[in-house]
Amino acid sequence: HVGGYSVTIDVRTPAEWEEDHVPGSINLPVLSHEQRHEVGLLHKASAFEGRKLGASLISRNIGDIVEREFMDKPREYKPLVYCWRGGQRSGSLATVLAAIGYRVSILEGGYKGYRATVGAALLNLPSTFEWRVLTGPTGSGKTKILIHFEAQEHQVLDLEGLANHRGSVLGSRKEG
Repeated sequence: HVGGYSVTIDVRTPAEWEEDHVPGSINLPVLSHEQRHEVGLLHKASAFEGRKLGASLISRNIGDIVEREFMDKPREYKPLVYCWRGGQRSGSLATVLAAIGYRVSILEGGYKGYRATVGAALLNLPSTFEWRVLTGPTGSGKTKILIHFEAQEHQVLDLEGLANHRGSVLGSRKEG
């Protein structure tokens, strides 16, 4: 795992996680979608009352998460936790895991910060690569060459493979 972490944990709701998440992360939501909505509505009316309800729900849910996911983890287990902005939800789980004795970290800026960092990197990253384009007529063995390079641990971007290609420009591939 990146950064020496045992696991990357997304504590956002399942719907938020399904929409997009850090690759390789697992979803251990501290609030369900319905709970988050309920807390949000109450928070708009009274921040104090919303925080009380949120703390109550999150505390119960974290107890379930610890019982289900952490009872078999060794002391050396090192989770990286994040939510949307790196605040209340991730901080709640991180506090409990740290109190248990895990060396837990919170992703600075949360998923929102991660997306901004990746987006900024993607503006300049492609120009730093040394590109080689493999061309040739259909049936000339381009895919075999790409597979060979991948086996040699070279980075390969197989556009036809990504498009599930067989026989026409980035068309469909018949399986079997």
